[in-house]
This record gives sequence, C-alpha cells and structure tokens, in this order.
Amino acid sequence: MNVTSPTSDPDDAYWQRPDPSADSLGRPERDNQPASGLNNPGAGYAGPPRTDPPAPNWRPPTIAYPPPPRGMPGQDIDALDEAEGSARTVTYGVGLVAGAVSVILVCLLCARVFF
Repeated sequence: MNVTSPTSDPDDAYWQRPDPSADSLGRPERDNQPASGLNNPGAGYAGPPRTDPPAPNWRPPTIAYPPPPRGMPGQDIDALDEAEGSARTVTYGVGLVAGAVSVILVCLLCARVFF
C-alpha cells in the first residue's frame, strides 16, 4: 500500500520549490539603506529604552520602628507531662476497645460463613 502521491501529479506542483531561474514572485526589493536594530546584524544591542525616574514619594508610608514582640508565657513541664500521659492512656483504651469489637465481628462473620 502506497500512501504517498506521485510527484508528477499536477496538484503537487503547488508544494514544489520555485525554480531559482524564474522571475520574481512579486516581493518588494530590499532597501539598501542601513537599518538599525534587528535588521542590521552589524549593530549591537543598544539596551532597553530609558525610563523616567519614579516620583520622590511613590512608596507607601511605612512604620520605621514596630513595637517589640511580647514575651511568651512560661510552661509548666510537669503538668504537660501529666496531660500527655493521660492522653496516651485514653488513646490506648480506645484502640483496645476498637480492636476487641473488630475481633468479635470477624469471629461472628466467620462463624456464620462456616456453620
């Protein structure tokens, strides 16, 4: 199976390169005047155009000296340790109860399937 068209097809002529010896395609001739910027490869980049300086008071007003930060309250390490221990006990208790309920449910479901 051939998926390409033959090059001798007259419709294919549109896609062929033009003959270099042919007449001009109607394009305007280039100016011979020296160009600047992108059209002149000899000229270097002159940089961006200059901008006007900003107004003297263009910035919003700022507070020069903010107040110092407040001190943090002291911590009672013994009370924190006691609260952490009781929270751990509650967490373990809830986990044990959930585990026991899960084991009982699995045993009931398995007993129902086998018996």
